Amino acid sequence: MKALSISAAFSAIFLISCQKTSTPDPDQKPFAVQDSASLVKKGEYLVTITGCNDCHTPKKMGPKGPELIEELLLSGFQGKNAIPEFDKERTQKGFAQMSPDMTAAAGPWGVSFAANITPDETGIGSWTFEQFKTAITQGKYKGQENGRPLLPPMPWLNYTEMKDEDLRAIFAYLKSIKPVENVVPAPKQFEK
Repeated sequence: MKALSISAAFSAIFLISCQKTSTPDPDQKPFAVQDSASLVKKGEYLVTITGCNDCHTPKKMGPKGPELIEELLLSGFQGKNAIPEFDKERTQKGFAQMSPDMTAAAGPWGVSFAANITPDETGIGSWTFEQFKTAITQGKYKGQENGRPLLPPMPWLNYTEMKDEDLRAIFAYLKSIKPVENVVPAPKQFEK
């Protein structure tokens, strides 16, 4: 009995000593007490490093390659523009292609268009946080449980385990940016 108690005590000490300890970052407030400005700032950082602008912000070619069109930040494929032409034969062979402004993509699935994720009503203006979370972590169109799957190149599978605090920060940032009125077209299938 004594051996078991001593063994259990050593096991407990070993487990406690193996646990990682970290010193809290004094500049990083816990999510629950973050003010809205720091939440938005964190969201801006996350939107930047996760590459949301790569598809959701139209681009123009500059001297160093694609440049964001700032006044259209995160407004997706511009519905007033003509649908770009893609090489159907190449997509049937498994190739993917992007439009010149990098907001439309074509592949074996057809043609998909980056969504407007600004706070305009044509974007995510009326969305709840739960809809946003469902869209990002479950790949559901407009965050609707029975919605169609989000199409490539949206990398929603990369975000299935994203923490609520990060999702809330991204959502707060997206709700804080300039709304851009823009109705994005529905995906297109290639004619057979």
